[in-house]
Amino acid sequence: MKDIWQKLRLRKADEMEQFIFFRAQRNAYYFLVVSLLIWSLYASYQFFAYHGRLNLLPCLLLVAAVNIQSFTQLILTRNAVKDDEDSYETGPLAKIVLLACVAASLVATALAALVLMGVKI
Repeated sequence: MKDIWQKLRLRKADEMEQFIFFRAQRNAYYFLVVSLLIWSLYASYQFFAYHGRLNLLPCLLLVAAVNIQSFTQLILTRNAVKDDEDSYETGPLAKIVLLACVAASLVATALAALVLMGVKI
């Protein structure tokens, strides 16, 4: 079985490869966020200037991407320092508040999209 992995050149990445991979992911994430922000602003401008149809897809993708990134970072940070007594990282109250804010923002975004699309609730 080990020979198959070696022939396919699949192996665990070393520290340098992990650093390069994470840096590339960070650059791609920044590109995604900036692109979605520009697309959201352009779609909003088109809606307000020409009274066209509002495209909420870039706004929803932007909100979802930022919320997922923030919540994942919180979870990974808490897991990394959960046994450290001297850590000043966020406690359970902050985690609950953040989760409530994420959930509320997603619900508000979905309701706003429904209202703007003319769906009667």
